[in-house]
Amino acid sequence: MILRYAILISALFSLSLQAARLDVSLKTSDDSVLPGTVVYLTSAQPLPPASEGATAEMDQVNKQFKPHILVVQKGTQIRFPNSDSIQHHVYSFSPAKTFELKLYKDHHPAPLPFDKAGQVELGCNVHDWMLGYIMVVDTPYFTQLNKQGQASLDVPAGDYTLHIRHPRIQDDAASLDQAVTIKGNQQVQLRLNQPLLPGADDFEDQDEFSGYE
Repeated sequence: MILRYAILISALFSLSLQAARLDVSLKTSDDSVLPGTVVYLTSAQPLPPASEGATAEMDQVNKQFKPHILVVQKGTQIRFPNSDSIQHHVYSFSPAKTFELKLYKDHHPAPLPFDKAGQVELGCNVHDWMLGYIMVVDTPYFTQLNKQGQASLDVPAGDYTLHIRHPRIQDDAASLDQAVTIKGNQQVQLRLNQPLLPGADDFEDQDEFSGYE
């Protein structure tokens, strides 16, 4: 028994020595930043699934989705509370998740499972200008860029594919995927080639986001 625990401790210590940090920064074609951009790593090797009972939350605040972009691991349950004092009718027709929820101030529907990787675009049947996104990724290694356009991921050393996603990015998806071999702490600096699609601040409340995918 003592030998078994010693082997386990040794294995865990070895894994901790192999852990590394990947720092990612992104600049747009006009040298600005794009906070909220989703950054994640996938691998040809099996990755840990979402923990049992993993949950996240997509709220409605001041007639907007909050957060505007939510990233979760496949298998996560997502709650849709309504912090506004008015009714919302949230829906998605995205292939990764199709659903409808009529939300009232004091109504708390059961969380929905998100079991398919992909981008889920959210709308509201009551307020056409409301638009939100859920990025469902098949990996536990994900984060989002901060206001400085930077993010960090702590992962085991190994071979990965780095992915960058945001609904305003027009660059081809293939150009946003980059093979990386992580052996120790390292940095990756990326730059977009195409201009961004219009952002939420470029629209009035009564406008529909017909050009914003």
